[in-house]
Amino acid sequence: MTRGGLNSSNIYITGFSGTGKTTVSRIVAERMGWRLVDTDDEIVRSAGRSIEEIFRSEGEPRFREIERDALLKVADGERQVVSTGGGIVVDERNRRVMERSGVVVCLESRPETIYRRLSSERSESAGPVVRPMLVDDDPLIRISALKTDRQTLYAQAHWTVSTDLLTPGDVAAEVVRAWRTLASHASRGRWSETGDLAAVVSTSSGQYPIWVGWETLGELGERAKETVGPGAAYVITDEGARTHGRRAQVSLEAAGFTCHLFVMPSGEQSKSLEMARHVYAWLASLKAERGHLIAAVGGGVVGDLAGFVAATFLRGMRLCHVPTSLLAMMDAAIGGKTAVDLPEGKNLVGFFYQPAFVLEDVQVLGSLPLRELTAGWAEAIKHGLILDEDLLEIFEAKRDAILSRDRDAMTEVIRRSVRVKAGVVSGDDKEAAGLRILLNYGHTIGHGIEAAAGYHRYLHGEAVSVGMMGAAMIGNEMGLLSAQEVDRQRDVLMAYGLPVRYEGLDADSIRAAMAVDKKTVGGVIQWVLLDGIGRAVTRSDVPEPLVRKVLDGLRA
Repeated sequence: MTRGGLNSSNIYITGFSGTGKTTVSRIVAERMGWRLVDTDDEIVRSAGRSIEEIFRSEGEPRFREIERDALLKVADGERQVVSTGGGIVVDERNRRVMERSGVVVCLESRPETIYRRLSSERSESAGPVVRPMLVDDDPLIRISALKTDRQTLYAQAHWTVSTDLLTPGDVAAEVVRAWRTLASHASRGRWSETGDLAAVVSTSSGQYPIWVGWETLGELGERAKETVGPGAAYVITDEGARTHGRRAQVSLEAAGFTCHLFVMPSGEQSKSLEMARHVYAWLASLKAERGHLIAAVGGGVVGDLAGFVAATFLRGMRLCHVPTSLLAMMDAAIGGKTAVDLPEGKNLVGFFYQPAFVLEDVQVLGSLPLRELTAGWAEAIKHGLILDEDLLEIFEAKRDAILSRDRDAMTEVIRRSVRVKAGVVSGDDKEAAGLRILLNYGHTIGHGIEAAAGYHRYLHGEAVSVGMMGAAMIGNEMGLLSAQEVDRQRDVLMAYGLPVRYEGLDADSIRAAMAVDKKTVGGVIQWVLLDGIGRAVTRSDVPEPLVRKVLDGLRA
């Protein structure tokens, strides 16, 4: 995957012996879900002899030839974390191969640290000594001299991580951060040429752009051709977004795609395994292939269902999101969450499956019913509450322009909100680091309200709005949020026509639904609260009596 002259398809870990390349590479591969490759292992496999035997019988020049051939074969692959030999950088051809086929990260350590690590490795090994440097009369001087000779070559890596004071896990985290940062910047340089770039999401499976603009739906075909290449495309939409789905089909066909359209009934009931089965049958009848593109054109239900199908049919097809509701633009289309519902609860079966790109046309929101548009603002306001107080201030200062659907004001806050979520997803694409859970502010009570109401009385954003008020009340009771901040949150939600209380529901039913919330661990709910505006935190010590009190207080 080449972006702006840098290929992010692989990660090469270079550095002197003893800097931790093998251990760190293994951890990075596990965290990213990529294949682990060790060039020394590849050499042994291809030569049928150990490295020591090759050195002893044929000398270092022959070993370097075998190493170069092994690296060329490795470089043909993708999604690999490659642990390299300490001397691989000596050959300029090797350096060029790595630079062309991946991100090169060098692990750096002081000679004293290297000597200590190699000595410890030898003392703990039951086998023969395999570190010739350590049998020298003065190993530390030998290490220092050899390392100095290679230092300018190691320095040509794309990124360097000093490992002296870090654990292997810390170093691995830095390597992942290096890859994401470099890939994201390179991607931004290329993708920004098309304009309207709001953010680039960097995940373990790659990077993708999010374009937010006005009247951009007609550009879908050209953006798809540029991003995923020409071929066949399958537009999945629903009755409510049928017009937009047709426009997407026309755009894709104009760009050279063979395009087909599937229209499903609108509503949460379509987000089911049964509907997924119907889509599978449709794709199979059209002989869809893994390299073909599924375009999800619609709201959150369409995005979740189409994403689920793309993740599972043929073990994964290409996917792009073209959200047509405000809620989907703010939330469902970004981050790779796909799911279907079960009778027992919402979103209980799903995958993390990232799209190739997201294209958001703010103009299509002009056709949304007022209630749906209003519900969508809840997610955007939430982003300001949890991580970006400046965004919240924009909502407060430009309320009239935003509510009147002013082109510039709407585009500005949507881009800003999208950028917040993209940043969170890039830092925690599979909810493993604990950052992404912050996006669930208001969702614990909100999902409980949706479930207790049978998923038809409250729109998602409306339920989340009430849930955010519940979370604010809990935060206030626990000493995290001042009364003035609670009032500020209530005022901005009400200013946008969002509910702050629920009606016609039983609090016990809401609590029962909350018990199966996906943020529950060991029977304990992981609450997302505010420790001041713009600072979200998680807490698992919210007492049950307080939850009951707040739910009672939220009843209209």
